[in-house]
Amino acid sequence: MQCLHLRFPNPEPVIQDCRHGTNIKLIVSSGSGVFNNKKAGVWEDFLSLLRFRGINIEKPCNEDAADQCWCPSKCAQSFFTSDTALEYPKMIAAVASIIRSLGENPSRKELLETPKHFLKWLMTFRSSNLDLNLNGHVYVRMECGQPNGIAFHHETKIQSELNLPVWSQCEHHLLPFYGVVHLGYISDKKVSSKVVSLLQSMVHYHGFKLQVQERLTRQIAETVSSLLGSDVIVVVEANHTCMISRGIEKFGSSTATIALLGRFSTEPALRSKFLETIPKMTIS
Repeated sequence: MQCLHLRFPNPEPVIQDCRHGTNIKLIVSSGSGVFNNKKAGVWEDFLSLLRFRGINIEKPCNEDAADQCWCPSKCAQSFFTSDTALEYPKMIAAVASIIRSLGENPSRKELLETPKHFLKWLMTFRSSNLDLNLNGHVYVRMECGQPNGIAFHHETKIQSELNLPVWSQCEHHLLPFYGVVHLGYISDKKVSSKVVSLLQSMVHYHGFKLQVQERLTRQIAETVSSLLGSDVIVVVEANHTCMISRGIEKFGSSTATIALLGRFSTEPALRSKFLETIPKMTIS
């Protein structure tokens, strides 16, 4: 079995870590009968057949291995205190009740720690203070530096920052959605790398909470406009696990939303010029 796990988002280093939201491949094997022995020749014959069909399988994990950690998020360093269960006992009990309602026994060995793990993950998306996420920086216009890209439209210089990673939580289903943000703004001056870092921080601040993609896009645009002026365009492309898991979208498909402020909302040609700079395939 080949499974893809989303990388657990660390709300602190994630501002500097663009790997979050990427998939981690985990390969697990299990067999019965002649396949019960993992060292048997039939396993190598089976793997050779898969390779012949173009399926490259690395050495799979043994599902019986005691030291095997199935969930990358569980293996990752905890970003919360060990007192999480003591701090939120009602939430722990609520998750256990949900597990019980699904016909499972929350006292089963494999599920004993599930409520705590789920709570640690869910609390990542608590609303937080914007000043904290922006490291206390004040919104100021800054000069010097190198933007991600520049486009010209009738002497109007469009600056852009493309493929800023974003991770968020669907407020309708409490399932993650993740992708990239493309920012465009009109400026005659280049902004500093410090401002680019602030832009990424703004994206993460609005993402790390319960959200819908349309509101997320608008909030990013409005916050960016306070830093770079009123002419701002924001495009968000995201994969929604809630839609993929329910079969509404195919795996790998994405949803795009756009927010327009200032001249980008009134000048279609200016808007089109920025959209042409966005790569055709930005998330997978």
